[in-house]
Amino acid sequence: MSAAQFAVFGHPIAHSLSPQIHQAFARQFGIALEYRTIDAAPAEFAASARCFFAAGGRGANVTLPHKAAAFTLADERSEAATRAGTANVLTPLPDGRIAAHNTDGAGLVRDLTDRHRMDLRGHDALLLGAGGAARGVAWALLDAGVRTLTIVNRTPETADALADAIGEPARAHTRYWEDLDDIGSFDLIINATSAGVLGKPLDLPFGFVGNRATCYDLSYGKAAAGFVAWARAANALHAFDGLGMLVETAADAFELWHGKRPDTDPVHDELRRQYG
Repeated sequence: MSAAQFAVFGHPIAHSLSPQIHQAFARQFGIALEYRTIDAAPAEFAASARCFFAAGGRGANVTLPHKAAAFTLADERSEAATRAGTANVLTPLPDGRIAAHNTDGAGLVRDLTDRHRMDLRGHDALLLGAGGAARGVAWALLDAGVRTLTIVNRTPETADALADAIGEPARAHTRYWEDLDDIGSFDLIINATSAGVLGKPLDLPFGFVGNRATCYDLSYGKAAAGFVAWARAANALHAFDGLGMLVETAADAFELWHGKRPDTDPVHDELRRQYG
């Protein structure tokens, strides 16, 4: 009997740690599986994903730039995916349809609260970016007790659309990117922009970093290095990349597919030793 087939879709995707993470999870339970990367250009994603599931694929993770397309592709969508309008997990249903999930927000909150021992209640948070990554985490931050969420994006209309979708003007609101020099201070700053992934500088001022601020980049590795270095230069109390979030979101997907919850700490710690 051949091993169950899983994959992660992205463009580019060769750098992905997802195959290593899922194989490590599988070893915890003695599960045999094959997990591969599939590089699909945006125009090819939907057909490639459908072909994967038609050939017996048991589950797929989805990363940039396909999360919105994955949501559109699906026939059923979880509440988290519906709120975000994006999906990072696809699961085949018995009747041939496809279900979409979004585990980004839950993974971020679990990394912050469980691994980094943060209590998010009462925090004033600044969310840099308003695209798919930001939409994936915004509601989860508010659900976790963040007091206010200020959304700043280079295209203000996108930030306004996210704040309108959240629908809590007393807690979630927007400011202009040009206001960052004089926007006040925050104790939680989330970088959800694609600047690091695209190799572009953010050129952020230091003034909005509070005295005991935690700065967190949703990316990891080289993509997060610039933001993490900026946060340390701004004397943030903590500066984290998104490696822990990646492992936690993978664990949610693994549990959806296998019905078993893996132990994430040893996998995270091994990846941190390998990749810094």
